[in-house]
Amino acid sequence: MGAVVPDQERRPTTLLLIRHGMNDWVHGRLAGWLPGVHLSEEGRRQAAALSERLGDLPITALYTSPLDRCIETARAIAEPRGLPLRIVEQIGEVRYGEWEGAELKELYKHELWPGVQHYPSGTRFPKGETLGEAQMRMVSALDQLRARHQGELIAVVSHADLIRLALAYYIGVHIDLFQRLVINPCSLSAVAFEPMGPRLLAYNETGSLEHLRPKPPAPPAEPAATSPSSTEAA
Repeated sequence: MGAVVPDQERRPTTLLLIRHGMNDWVHGRLAGWLPGVHLSEEGRRQAAALSERLGDLPITALYTSPLDRCIETARAIAEPRGLPLRIVEQIGEVRYGEWEGAELKELYKHELWPGVQHYPSGTRFPKGETLGEAQMRMVSALDQLRARHQGELIAVVSHADLIRLALAYYIGVHIDLFQRLVINPCSLSAVAFEPMGPRLLAYNETGSLEHLRPKPPAPPAEPAATSPSSTEAA
């Protein structure tokens, strides 16, 4: 008789990738790692609505970027569930370097802007990192988290570019095409890690999340019965 496989090892590990809510810098300036960028009133409403949509999904752990807008979004999810906030610097925003704090309308004119949009794999932000480096640190952090929480449903609050980069990696989209993905404020995307590889369960969701409820693990397969051999008289 084969060994019994624990439920955690038979159930896929699922990551809920959540973008922070709206703030006054969205669509206007590149906040990056600048401190003091908080959720707007609309962002606080979005975070509360997301927490309600999550309902009683069995989230076992909640991780967040260290930036204020993510912590505030994560807190709206954590407090009703009694979950501690766990801050992970690796899932913090892209290091935009000298671009941090700049108005987007000015960045559109920068000589590097076409490269960021169409050839991000070969573009480094001035005194910052490349998007390839950002992708690798995000994926590395997520892989560590899912290894720590095998068979569980965990939530990760991060930033649009980091979530797009992670999704591109897991679904096999080249980094030069990651800008085709859209991640709206307080949206949720979900990736399940199964024996055959990662599977995208939800993308940029802002509606019902009931379909993300984990299904009970399939019972272990019974060993095939063997028929006793028989001999016939010659």
